[in-house]
Amino acid sequence: MSQPKAVIRYENWTITPDREPDAEPVSHQFQCAVCGEMSGADGDWEPPQSWALQHSGRNPSHHTFREIITRPWRTFMPAS
Repeated sequence: MSQPKAVIRYENWTITPDREPDAEPVSHQFQCAVCGEMSGADGDWEPPQSWALQHSGRNPSHHTFREIITRPWRTFMPAS
């Protein structure tokens, strides 16, 4: 009985932001670093920023936030 043989081939891969027409959109979101509450994710900056300002207005001691950006990426092997 013969043993299967492994074939190993080294390839160089590249990674880049996915800007194809069918790529997922980039989205922005804020998270309160004090309580963990999060804004909604949005393709525009304004709604998450407005949420952070309103959240600070309702919670005066909550004035630090994390920005969460979701950006699609893709990998590919360049043509040799």
